[in-house]
Amino acid sequence: MPVRRLTACSLLTAIALTIFVLEAQIPLPLPVPGLKLGLSNIVTVFALAVLGWKETLAIVLLRIVLGNLLVGQSMAMLYSLAGGLLSFLCMALILRVLKKNQLWVCGVFGGIAHNIGQMAVAVTVTATPALWMYLAVLLPCGIVTGAFTGLCAQLLRNMLLKDHPDSR
Repeated sequence: MPVRRLTACSLLTAIALTIFVLEAQIPLPLPVPGLKLGLSNIVTVFALAVLGWKETLAIVLLRIVLGNLLVGQSMAMLYSLAGGLLSFLCMALILRVLKKNQLWVCGVFGGIAHNIGQMAVAVTVTATPALWMYLAVLLPCGIVTGAFTGLCAQLLRNMLLKDHPDSR
């Protein structure tokens, strides 16, 4: 891997990790337990659009593992891995058919997939199929936050291309 690309991956990993840790420290004033904005997914969507799936997968895995260890939520790692990897897979596949100016759609599908992945783990761990009903609350939140993260990634990508038109 060229040094420039490795440096970009390292910076994006550090940014995603920082956002993840900061977001874990800020409780949301909502009556929905476990709800997060998922702001570190801005980096995921951006990296998918600019770097590609291999580099983005490494960024996602490092963010999830190191982030959960740093905030002391090692028990939540299984939930984060399931949601993060399903979200990544879904976004990587959908990005193949989207235009580069439709990253918000990628973010929406990623938010939905993240919620489904985490619920699948919760249902499996607790052996409580009734937890699937919680998706009625989580999915609208995932759609809104996914659209937001996708729009932010789109703005970042547009700013990058303005300065470096030879970028992907």
